[in-house]
Amino acid sequence: MADTSIGTPAQLRDPNYTPPLHKAVPLGIQHVLAMFVSNVTPAIIVAGAAGFGFGSNSPDFPELLYLIQMSMLFAGIATLLQTITLGPVGAALPIVQGTSFAFLPIMIPLVAGKGVDGLAALFTGVISGGIFHGLLGTVIGRIRFALPPLVTGLVVTMIGLALVKVGIQYAAGGVPAIGTPEYGSLLNWSAALVVIFVTLGLKFFTRGMLSVSAVLLGLIAGYIYALMTGMLTLEAVSGSWSQAAGFALPQPFKYGVEFSAAAIIGFCLMSFVSAVETVGDVSGVTKGGAGREATEEEIAGATYADGIGTAMAGFFGAFPNTSFSQNVGLIAMTGVMSRHVVTCGAIFLIVCGLVPKVGAVIRTVPIEVLGGGVIVMFGMVVAAGVSMLSDVDWNRRNMVIFAISLSIGLGLQLEPGALQHMPDTARILLTSGLLPAALIAIVLNLVLPQELAGEATEEVSGGLSGHGRGSLPHEDQA
Repeated sequence: MADTSIGTPAQLRDPNYTPPLHKAVPLGIQHVLAMFVSNVTPAIIVAGAAGFGFGSNSPDFPELLYLIQMSMLFAGIATLLQTITLGPVGAALPIVQGTSFAFLPIMIPLVAGKGVDGLAALFTGVISGGIFHGLLGTVIGRIRFALPPLVTGLVVTMIGLALVKVGIQYAAGGVPAIGTPEYGSLLNWSAALVVIFVTLGLKFFTRGMLSVSAVLLGLIAGYIYALMTGMLTLEAVSGSWSQAAGFALPQPFKYGVEFSAAAIIGFCLMSFVSAVETVGDVSGVTKGGAGREATEEEIAGATYADGIGTAMAGFFGAFPNTSFSQNVGLIAMTGVMSRHVVTCGAIFLIVCGLVPKVGAVIRTVPIEVLGGGVIVMFGMVVAAGVSMLSDVDWNRRNMVIFAISLSIGLGLQLEPGALQHMPDTARILLTSGLLPAALIAIVLNLVLPQELAGEATEEVSGGLSGHGRGSLPHEDQA
C-alpha cells in the first residue's frame, strides 16, 4: 500500500517527483537490499567456476573481492543511467540495474578451470555484447515479435535449470570439496537449510520489506548459524576486514583483452533475451507505478542504458547488467514511482563498490550458507520461466516447438561430452544449452506458423499430449 505521508497520490505516480530526502534515502536503500544478494552472486559463481572462488586454495582468491566490488559499483552506475539519463540513454524511470543471471550459462563454460586467465576473453565478450545490446535500442520494437512467451519462458526456465546444480554443490560444500568426506556432510547441509527455512518463513509469513528482503535476511541468519557452529570464526571475519582497503578505484582492462568468438557470439545472442527482459520490466514499472503503458522512448532509452552500462562494466571487470524484476515488484508494493528514490539507492551501491571492505565481509560468507540462498534464487528463476510459459497457448504446434528445443538444449547441457569433437567455439556455445534451445525455439516459431493435426503428435506423446491453453484466447473459445 502506498505511503501517502511521502506525497500526494499524484506525486507518488510521478517519476520526476522528489520525496523529502529523509524519506527518499531509506526507500532507496530498501531497493538495494532487495537486489543486493542477487547482484553479487554471479561474481561468486563465475569465480568458483574459474577455480579461485569460495572453498578454493587458489592464490588468486583475493580477485573475488574485486569482482564483488565491481558488481556493486557498476550496478549503481548503470542504475544512474536509467534514472538520471544521458541524452537518449536511460528511461528516466525508477529502474534498478544489477548483474544478470541470464549470462551465467555462457560465462561458466568460458572460464571453467582457467582461473584468472579465463577472465580476459570473458570481459572482452561483455564489452562486445554490451555494445550490441545498446544498438538493439534502435530496433527493439521491431524484434519483439520473434520472442513471444513460448521463447522467453523457455529461455528463463533453461537459465534456472542450468544453475540449480550450482546451488546443490554449494550447499554440500563447494566444487573443491567434491570427493572429500566433508562434501555433503550434515553440518554443511544444516547451514544451507537454515537459510532456506528462514527465507521461506519470511516470504510466506511476513509482509513489506521483511518479505522482499527474505533471501538477504536468510543469509544473515545462516551467517550467524555458521559463527555459532564454528564453520566461520570471528578472527576470519576481522582478518578479512582489516586486510581490505578502505577505498579503491576500478582498474580499466585489469584482466587484459582476448578476443574469443565463443564469448562475443554468446554475449551478443544473449543480449536479445536481456533486452526483452528489460522491455518487460519497463512495462511493469509504468503499469504498476503509474498505471499507464511504457512509451517507445522509455523502452529504447532503457535498452540503450542496459547496453552502455554493460559495456562500461566490461571495461573495468564487471559483468553484464540488466533491469531487476524484484525491484519492479517493490515499486508496485510501495506505490512510490519516483526515479530519484532509486537514484539514492544507486549512490549507495556506488559507495559500497568503492569500499572494498564491504566485499571483504561478503566473501567471508561460508559457501554452504550461500548455497542455501542460491537454491532459493535459482529455483525462483525456474518458477518465473514456468509462470511465463503459463501465458502460452499450448496447442500441439507449440508443444512440439517446446519439446524439441528443451530436449536438445537440456540434453547438450547434461551431456557436454557428446560434443567433444566440435570446435571449441561451437562446443562452448552449444553446451550452455541455453543458446541452442533459444535459437531452435525462435526459428521453429517463425517457420512453423500452422497448427499441427492431432494425429501428428498423439503417437509420440504417450497419451500426454496436454490440453492447456494458457491464458491466451483460443479459436475454440471465440
